[in-house]
Amino acid sequence: MDATPDLRMRPASGEVKLYHLRYSLEALERSAEALNPETYRRLRELLEYRLTGRAFEASPVGETVAVAFSGGVDSTAALRVMKAAGFGVSPIMARLPQLDDDTVRRGREEGAVMVEVPGYEEAMEDLIGKRAPVCGRCHSMVMKAVEERARELGTGVLVTGDMLSFGLISIYEKDGLVILNLPAFLALDKGELIEIAGVGYRPIFGCPLLWRAFRSAPGIKKFSIERILRELRAGALTPDIASKLIEDVLSR
Repeated sequence: MDATPDLRMRPASGEVKLYHLRYSLEALERSAEALNPETYRRLRELLEYRLTGRAFEASPVGETVAVAFSGGVDSTAALRVMKAAGFGVSPIMARLPQLDDDTVRRGREEGAVMVEVPGYEEAMEDLIGKRAPVCGRCHSMVMKAVEERARELGTGVLVTGDMLSFGLISIYEKDGLVILNLPAFLALDKGELIEIAGVGYRPIFGCPLLWRAFRSAPGIKKFSIERILRELRAGALTPDIASKLIEDVLSR
Protein backbone atom coordinates (compact mmCIF):
# COMPACT_ATOMS: atom_id res chain seq x y z
CA MET A 1 0.00 0.00 0.00
CA ASP A 2 1.30 3.47 -0.87
CA ALA A 3 2.40 5.57 2.09
CA THR A 4 2.86 9.29 1.74
CA PRO A 5 6.38 10.34 2.82
CA ASP A 6 6.93 12.54 5.84
CA LEU A 7 6.62 15.89 4.05
CA ARG A 8 5.80 17.76 7.27
CA MET A 9 2.74 19.14 5.52
CA ARG A 10 -0.94 18.29 5.46
CA PRO A 11 -3.56 18.39 2.71
CA ALA A 12 -4.65 21.96 2.04
CA SER A 13 -7.86 23.47 3.33
CA GLY A 14 -9.68 26.66 2.47
CA GLU A 15 -11.14 27.82 -0.82
CA VAL A 16 -8.29 30.20 -1.68
CA LYS A 17 -5.63 27.49 -1.36
CA LEU A 18 -7.72 24.96 -3.26
CA TYR A 19 -8.30 27.54 -6.00
CA HIS A 20 -4.55 28.13 -6.30
CA LEU A 21 -3.85 24.39 -6.37
CA ARG A 22 -6.30 23.77 -9.20
CA TYR A 23 -4.50 26.40 -11.26
CA SER A 24 -1.18 24.80 -10.33
CA LEU A 25 -2.48 21.59 -11.93
CA GLU A 26 -3.21 23.53 -15.12
CA ALA A 27 0.26 25.11 -15.02
CA LEU A 28 1.84 21.68 -14.52
CA GLU A 29 0.05 20.34 -17.60
CA ARG A 30 1.33 23.27 -19.63
CA SER A 31 4.88 22.44 -18.54
CA ALA A 32 4.58 18.65 -18.91
CA GLU A 33 6.55 18.39 -22.16
CA ALA A 34 9.50 20.24 -20.62
CA LEU A 35 9.68 17.84 -17.66
CA ASN A 36 11.16 14.41 -17.18
CA PRO A 37 8.11 12.02 -17.08
CA GLU A 38 8.98 10.83 -13.56
CA THR A 39 9.39 14.41 -12.37
CA TYR A 40 6.01 15.32 -13.86
CA ARG A 41 4.38 12.32 -12.15
CA ARG A 42 5.84 13.13 -8.73
CA LEU A 43 4.88 16.81 -8.94
CA ARG A 44 1.36 15.79 -9.86
CA GLU A 45 1.29 13.41 -6.89
CA LEU A 46 2.35 16.26 -4.61
CA LEU A 47 -0.45 18.45 -5.93
CA GLU A 48 -3.04 15.69 -5.61
CA TYR A 49 -1.91 15.06 -2.04
CA ARG A 50 -2.44 18.74 -1.22
CA LEU A 51 -5.81 18.75 -2.97
CA THR A 52 -7.27 15.43 -1.83
CA GLY A 53 -4.93 13.78 0.68
CA ARG A 54 -4.22 10.95 -1.77
CA ALA A 55 -1.24 8.91 -0.57
CA PHE A 56 1.80 8.19 -2.72
CA GLU A 57 5.14 6.46 -2.28
CA ALA A 58 8.20 8.68 -2.54
CA SER A 59 10.52 6.30 -4.36
CA PRO A 60 13.61 8.04 -5.82
CA VAL A 61 12.65 10.08 -8.87
CA GLY A 62 16.05 9.76 -10.50
CA GLU A 63 16.44 13.48 -11.14
CA THR A 64 18.38 16.14 -9.27
CA VAL A 65 16.80 19.59 -9.17
CA ALA A 66 18.52 22.86 -8.38
CA VAL A 67 17.20 24.91 -5.46
CA ALA A 68 17.68 28.67 -5.21
CA PHE A 69 18.79 28.64 -1.59
CA SER A 70 18.99 31.72 0.63
CA GLY A 71 19.18 29.95 3.98
CA GLY A 72 15.78 31.36 4.99
CA VAL A 73 12.59 29.54 5.91
CA ASP A 74 10.99 29.54 2.45
CA SER A 75 13.92 28.11 0.49
CA THR A 76 14.79 25.68 3.29
CA ALA A 77 11.23 24.34 3.29
CA ALA A 78 11.29 24.00 -0.51
CA LEU A 79 14.51 22.00 -0.26
CA ARG A 80 13.03 19.76 2.49
CA VAL A 81 9.89 18.99 0.46
CA MET A 82 11.82 18.09 -2.68
CA LYS A 83 14.15 15.79 -0.74
CA ALA A 84 11.26 14.07 1.05
CA ALA A 85 9.43 13.65 -2.27
CA GLY A 86 12.31 11.62 -3.70
CA PHE A 87 14.33 14.20 -5.61
CA GLY A 88 18.03 14.79 -5.44
CA VAL A 89 18.72 18.44 -4.67
CA SER A 90 21.56 20.77 -5.57
CA PRO A 91 21.21 24.05 -3.62
CA ILE A 92 22.65 27.17 -5.24
CA MET A 93 23.45 30.14 -3.01
CA ALA A 94 24.37 33.61 -4.22
CA ARG A 95 27.48 35.03 -2.55
CA LEU A 96 26.20 38.41 -1.36
CA PRO A 97 28.02 40.89 0.92
CA GLN A 98 25.10 41.05 3.36
CA LEU A 99 25.13 37.32 4.14
CA ASP A 100 26.00 36.66 7.77
CA ASP A 101 28.14 33.78 8.99
CA ASP A 102 25.17 31.69 10.17
CA THR A 103 23.51 31.90 6.76
CA VAL A 104 26.69 30.88 4.96
CA ARG A 105 27.11 28.01 7.43
CA ARG A 106 23.57 26.75 6.72
CA GLY A 107 24.33 26.86 3.02
CA ARG A 108 27.49 24.83 3.48
CA GLU A 109 25.67 22.29 5.68
CA GLU A 110 23.17 21.76 2.87
CA GLY A 111 25.97 21.35 0.33
CA ALA A 112 25.17 24.60 -1.47
CA VAL A 113 27.11 25.64 -4.55
CA MET A 114 28.12 29.30 -4.18
CA VAL A 115 27.67 31.60 -7.17
CA GLU A 116 28.95 35.11 -7.79
CA VAL A 117 26.57 37.85 -8.94
CA PRO A 118 28.53 40.09 -11.35
CA GLY A 119 28.15 43.83 -10.74
CA TYR A 120 25.96 43.31 -7.68
CA GLU A 121 27.62 45.64 -5.18
CA GLU A 122 27.95 48.45 -7.72
CA ALA A 123 24.28 48.14 -8.72
CA MET A 124 23.06 48.16 -5.13
CA GLU A 125 25.24 51.12 -4.14
CA ASP A 126 23.91 53.02 -7.14
CA LEU A 127 20.29 52.37 -6.10
CA ILE A 128 20.93 53.34 -2.49
CA GLY A 129 22.66 56.50 -3.68
CA LYS A 130 19.58 57.33 -5.74
CA ARG A 131 17.33 56.59 -2.72
CA ALA A 132 15.57 53.94 -4.79
CA PRO A 133 14.11 50.51 -3.83
CA VAL A 134 16.63 47.68 -4.00
CA CYS A 135 14.63 44.46 -3.70
CA GLY A 136 13.44 44.09 -7.28
CA ARG A 137 16.87 44.65 -8.81
CA CYS A 138 18.52 42.45 -6.18
CA HIS A 139 16.11 39.61 -6.89
CA SER A 140 16.49 39.82 -10.67
CA MET A 141 20.31 39.86 -10.50
CA VAL A 142 20.47 36.95 -8.05
CA MET A 143 18.01 34.83 -10.00
CA LYS A 144 19.84 35.45 -13.28
CA ALA A 145 23.08 34.18 -11.72
CA VAL A 146 21.35 31.21 -10.08
CA GLU A 147 19.54 30.25 -13.28
CA GLU A 148 22.80 30.36 -15.24
CA ARG A 149 24.50 28.09 -12.70
CA ALA A 150 21.53 25.67 -12.75
CA ARG A 151 21.92 25.35 -16.51
CA GLU A 152 25.67 24.79 -16.12
CA LEU A 153 24.94 22.01 -13.61
CA GLY A 154 22.67 20.36 -16.16
CA THR A 155 19.56 20.37 -13.99
CA GLY A 156 16.25 20.63 -15.77
CA VAL A 157 14.34 22.21 -12.88
CA LEU A 158 15.12 25.18 -10.63
CA VAL A 159 13.07 25.29 -7.42
CA THR A 160 12.49 28.60 -5.61
CA GLY A 161 10.87 29.57 -2.31
CA ASP A 162 8.51 32.12 -3.91
CA MET A 163 5.12 32.19 -2.16
CA LEU A 164 3.35 34.68 -4.42
CA SER A 165 3.83 33.36 -7.96
CA PHE A 166 0.85 31.03 -7.71
CA GLY A 167 -1.39 29.56 -10.36
CA LEU A 168 -0.24 29.62 -13.95
CA ILE A 169 3.13 31.14 -13.06
CA SER A 170 3.91 28.69 -10.26
CA ILE A 171 5.71 26.46 -12.78
CA TYR A 172 6.87 27.45 -16.26
CA GLU A 173 9.64 26.86 -18.78
CA LYS A 174 12.30 29.55 -19.29
CA ASP A 175 15.07 29.13 -21.84
CA GLY A 176 15.32 25.39 -21.39
CA LEU A 177 14.93 25.47 -17.59
CA VAL A 178 11.70 24.78 -15.71
CA ILE A 179 11.17 27.27 -12.87
CA LEU A 180 9.16 25.76 -10.00
CA ASN A 181 8.03 28.25 -7.33
CA LEU A 182 7.31 25.46 -4.86
CA PRO A 183 5.47 27.21 -1.98
CA ALA A 184 3.17 28.92 -4.46
CA PHE A 185 2.80 25.70 -6.49
CA LEU A 186 1.67 23.80 -3.38
CA ALA A 187 -0.19 26.77 -1.84
CA LEU A 188 1.95 26.62 1.30
CA ASP A 189 1.61 29.54 3.70
CA LYS A 190 4.33 30.92 5.96
CA GLY A 191 3.15 28.93 8.98
CA GLU A 192 3.37 25.69 7.00
CA LEU A 193 6.79 26.64 5.64
CA ILE A 194 8.09 27.28 9.16
CA GLU A 195 6.89 23.85 10.26
CA ILE A 196 8.37 22.11 7.22
CA ALA A 197 11.73 23.92 7.45
CA GLY A 198 12.17 23.00 11.09
CA VAL A 199 14.36 26.03 11.76
CA GLY A 200 13.92 28.97 14.07
CA TYR A 201 11.87 31.85 12.69
CA ARG A 202 11.72 35.47 13.76
CA PRO A 203 9.36 37.88 11.97
CA ILE A 204 12.09 40.02 10.44
CA PHE A 205 11.59 41.54 7.00
CA GLY A 206 14.45 41.95 4.59
CA CYS A 207 18.20 42.02 5.08
CA PRO A 208 20.95 44.47 6.09
CA LEU A 209 21.08 45.85 2.55
CA LEU A 210 17.38 46.70 2.61
CA TRP A 211 17.71 48.26 6.05
CA ARG A 212 20.47 50.50 4.70
CA ALA A 213 18.09 51.55 1.95
CA PHE A 214 15.42 52.31 4.55
CA ARG A 215 17.82 54.58 6.44
CA SER A 216 18.77 56.35 3.22
CA ALA A 217 15.17 56.84 2.10
CA PRO A 218 12.51 55.95 4.72
CA GLY A 219 9.79 56.51 2.14
CA ILE A 220 10.64 53.26 0.35
CA LYS A 221 9.38 51.31 3.36
CA LYS A 222 5.96 51.57 1.70
CA PHE A 223 7.08 49.15 -1.04
CA SER A 224 8.00 46.52 1.56
CA ILE A 225 4.70 47.03 3.37
CA GLU A 226 2.84 46.65 0.07
CA ARG A 227 4.67 43.34 -0.49
CA ILE A 228 3.62 42.11 2.94
CA LEU A 229 0.01 43.09 2.28
CA ARG A 230 0.04 41.27 -1.09
CA GLU A 231 1.21 38.11 0.67
CA LEU A 232 -1.50 38.60 3.30
CA ARG A 233 -4.24 39.01 0.67
CA ALA A 234 -2.98 35.91 -1.15
CA GLY A 235 -3.25 33.86 2.04
CA ALA A 236 0.52 33.30 2.22
CA LEU A 237 0.74 35.13 5.56
CA THR A 238 -1.48 35.07 8.62
CA PRO A 239 -2.65 38.45 9.95
CA ASP A 240 -0.46 37.96 13.03
CA ILE A 241 2.74 37.33 11.04
CA ALA A 242 1.92 40.15 8.61
CA SER A 243 1.38 42.56 11.50
CA LYS A 244 4.73 41.65 13.07
CA LEU A 245 6.54 42.02 9.74
CA ILE A 246 5.03 45.47 9.19
CA GLU A 247 6.08 46.45 12.70
CA ASP A 248 9.59 45.31 11.89
CA VAL A 249 9.70 47.38 8.69
CA LEU A 250 8.49 50.48 10.52
CA SER A 251 11.06 50.01 13.29
CA ARG A 252 14.06 50.08 10.92
